[in-house]
Amino acid sequence: MQHTLTPTDFSVLFAFWSDLTPQERTLLEQRARTETYRAGTILHRANAGCKGIMAVTAGALRVYCVSEEGREVTLYRVEAGDVCILSASCLMDSIVFDVLIEAVGDTAVCLLPADSVHRIEAQNPLVSLFIYKNATEKFSEVLVTLQELLFMKLDERLARALLEESARQHSTTLTITHEELAKQIGSAREVVTRTLQYLAKEGKVSLSRGKIKLLSPQELEALHS
Repeated sequence: MQHTLTPTDFSVLFAFWSDLTPQERTLLEQRARTETYRAGTILHRANAGCKGIMAVTAGALRVYCVSEEGREVTLYRVEAGDVCILSASCLMDSIVFDVLIEAVGDTAVCLLPADSVHRIEAQNPLVSLFIYKNATEKFSEVLVTLQELLFMKLDERLARALLEESARQHSTTLTITHEELAKQIGSAREVVTRTLQYLAKEGKVSLSRGKIKLLSPQELEALHS
């Protein structure tokens, strides 16, 4: 799924594009590349170097951390049309995130290599401003996730996750596994399965292999609100 990016593509994908000089745009256009990843591919690890700034053009990325016990917690997602900054964490001297980034479904990105962005960032403060502004916005999402983990009951977090997934899939019949939901809300698969079975008994959802149907989205909305 390779294609040549046009100047219009860059201006749409990267909000700072209009703040670059013609020479800076030319440098990034020459160095940028498209990359595609299969579902489940780990694009970034904290100890595996610095790739650069990624704009998601198809699919989505999941930014998550892993506990010492191996439990995953999804911090936030980067959907198509959005930019992932943490894959270029080396550009942010005062911000260190020990996270992993995974492709959600088959995913395509436009990658601006870190060394090229760093050269421009050193001369153009508006690029640095974009990077730190984006990181701050994502940190706000991380705080929301932390708040949910600390203060919301598991069934409330699960209801929220189901509704968010319904909005993403544009359907009340969700193609998602219990394991994937567990990773989203930072719980164990067995606990998610038990909670889903309880919601099924309450008539809020119905369960089948690999699918969850929301029978009463309004009741789920009331549960987490």
